[in-house]
Amino acid sequence: MATHISNLDASARHEFGKGASRRLRRAGRIPAVIYGNELDEPIHISVDSIEFHAVLRNHGSNAVVDIDVEGDKHLTMVKAVDQNVLTLDADHADLLAIRRGETVEVEVPVVTEGTVAPGGMLMQDVDVINVESDVLSIPEEITVSVEGLAVGDQITAGDIRMPANTTLVSDPDTLIVNVVVPEVADTESDNEDNAEAEGESTEAESESNAE
Repeated sequence: MATHISNLDASARHEFGKGASRRLRRAGRIPAVIYGNELDEPIHISVDSIEFHAVLRNHGSNAVVDIDVEGDKHLTMVKAVDQNVLTLDADHADLLAIRRGETVEVEVPVVTEGTVAPGGMLMQDVDVINVESDVLSIPEEITVSVEGLAVGDQITAGDIRMPANTTLVSDPDTLIVNVVVPEVADTESDNEDNAEAEGESTEAESESNAE
């Protein structure tokens, strides 16, 4: 499936530092930088906050974005987003300049579907895996079926069928999901321990009173 390409207008950024970035964010814009081997130097820009958050929300952390910097267009991919620790809004973004036809290494979320067999509990050890993909065919997520898996069954990265134009980069032996026996509280043992503790406490009080 072809990757959706979003379009964003951007303004060139000529002021730098924390103060300038704060002013941009107060004005509803996010400071960002476009970098890459094809560029002579990084391009510092700002983009509309609402539009950029919509791209992330709809197309994920590896979104491909065609950036128009005052008439100068750059095909890019979101590589990193710094988030505000309180609001979780984007404070800054790094955008990698890309070309159609090239491949890139990215992290892709792994999600599970289905229900394991009765008596088992699903444990997911890894939430993302590294893959290499065509820049215009980056999967937003990779789905793994756990339907009917029984206790002791496991799925590793090497077991996952990769989407078209995508190859696995993570270690094939990386454990993705594991089906285990659910932990059950040992109520009977706890009750015995409590009773024993109460007995010892009563005995100690009796000895104290006798003295």
